[in-house]
Amino acid sequence: MLSEKWQIAVATVCGTIFSIWLIYKLLLAWATKAYKQLIANNTVDVDEFVKSPPDAQSCLKVVILHKFNTLGFKPSKSTVPLKTIDSDKVDGLKVTQRAPEESELNSDTPPLVVGTIRMGFGHHRIAYATTSWGLDADSGRDTYFHDLLNIESPEGHMIHEVDKKYSKGSRMASEIGGIVEAMWGKITKSGDEDSLRVTYQWGELLRPILEGLDKNSPLIASHSLVAHAAVACGFKNVINLVIDNHAQWFVVVPGALNLVQGFSNYHSFLKMGVPPEDIQLAGHWIPKDLVEGIPEACKKRTLRAQSSPRKPLRLIIPVGGAGAQRKFVTNFVRALAPYVKEGKVQLFLNAGDHAHMKSAFIEALNDKDLDYDTVSSMKGVRAFKDKLMGGEEPDKPVTLFAYEDYFTAVATTDILCNVADVLACKPSELAFYPIPKLMIRRVGDHEEYSAIRASEVGDGSFEARTMDVALKYVDLFYEKPDLLTTMNKCIDDNNKIGIYDGCKNAVRIALERAGKDKDL
Repeated sequence: MLSEKWQIAVATVCGTIFSIWLIYKLLLAWATKAYKQLIANNTVDVDEFVKSPPDAQSCLKVVILHKFNTLGFKPSKSTVPLKTIDSDKVDGLKVTQRAPEESELNSDTPPLVVGTIRMGFGHHRIAYATTSWGLDADSGRDTYFHDLLNIESPEGHMIHEVDKKYSKGSRMASEIGGIVEAMWGKITKSGDEDSLRVTYQWGELLRPILEGLDKNSPLIASHSLVAHAAVACGFKNVINLVIDNHAQWFVVVPGALNLVQGFSNYHSFLKMGVPPEDIQLAGHWIPKDLVEGIPEACKKRTLRAQSSPRKPLRLIIPVGGAGAQRKFVTNFVRALAPYVKEGKVQLFLNAGDHAHMKSAFIEALNDKDLDYDTVSSMKGVRAFKDKLMGGEEPDKPVTLFAYEDYFTAVATTDILCNVADVLACKPSELAFYPIPKLMIRRVGDHEEYSAIRASEVGDGSFEARTMDVALKYVDLFYEKPDLLTTMNKCIDDNNKIGIYDGCKNAVRIALERAGKDKDL
């Protein structure tokens, strides 16, 4: 027989367990009702798209994540007035902004809209790549660059706050490593049906930023949130450019045509249940000038690799938009110091618009007594490229590119690709670029599959997760010409069969769907 104290303890534990169970059941009941209220006015039935109505636990998950993402933001039926200005970076491009009062958009023909969100460099890079083909399409349409963060609005502020959380998570995972990196990696590759429900619901809240556009416009989105918002607004010709090479529900958009870069992603989405009419293989998201420069760039890289005496290996090391990778990248620079001093390697370091990365690079260079030049403007980086295109060498073995403006930070890597030998980057959107690549340590586990894609098509290495492996690839690139020459041959061959024509195809498809069948 239990003592009175034990009886009280057992009763307390049982009562606590029952109370928790009861609260949980009440939460599930509340969540089911809250979810139905949340989706009541949706334009798209996501549950029908995924062929899987949510159970009570999924309802609870979606409602909680939605509140966390949107910071208690309430949906608005307003329309943000818009106007366009001529881009000071890209000739012919129209950039949307908030108008002072009423909308000032007045195109006679619905424009080609390229929508994006400045969350990291990747989405912006892909959007600008798309506009390069749109401007060349001779479609009789203006090309709009519509960045939701460029439109002053409560919705834009909400996106910015969420992006700060994501960027902070990326940096912490990269710097701390271990269990934190593992947890972050798992989060970034676990995009199930509920993640699509959450993402679409977020897109519904962004409608005011797109309502002011002509809904007859073909709209190409480099971020799924933009495509969700466009579909919710009633756009009928929406193209969603799917990122990465890892199939997850939240990167596809019901009501849009989802274009993918590789075949494994294509059949993975079909296997998940995405309708065949909603998914299509397009190719890699690459800007026009980079694609058109492939034959000459591959020829020059091959000649450099086979030169005698051997010319230095030109290595681009960029930093992503979240500013993560500081620890690995700066240690990589330190490890490359002997190669630089021996004349084996030239470094092109792109710190982007991250002041902390500029400082970290300078500290690493000073630690190893490496002489360097600094480029800090678009004029400077273009002059640097032109000099190398003309057959000259950089003035110093290390060039640090660091800026205050976002566009130049993104564009620099693209500009340098055709005068560099190897791009050393995490397996992000750059994993699909037509340049030999050394894939270094990823930030999220979803990026792993992009490195595999690069290796499969012959233009990149597997992911080098340790410094020893990264340096082994540098040795292979420099000491033996075979790896570099083979990669460049693969790039040239890939180009001939259209692997790098993804953005070109996206524009063509969008215009065809709009009744403009133009030969790009």
